[in-house]
Amino acid sequence: MFGKLKFFTLFVLAASALSLSACETMEGFGQDVEKAGQSVQNAAND
Repeated sequence: MFGKLKFFTLFVLAASALSLSACETMEGFGQDVEKAGQSVQNAAND
């Protein structure tokens, strides 16, 4: 019984950690895309 509970707890903690790191990665990716878009827009305006 406790073996399954420990496994489930570790699984939930690992999934949470991966989800949080994925959010940080996607946020950084979004910022990079936004900066690239601004660069293209600035070049078009010049």
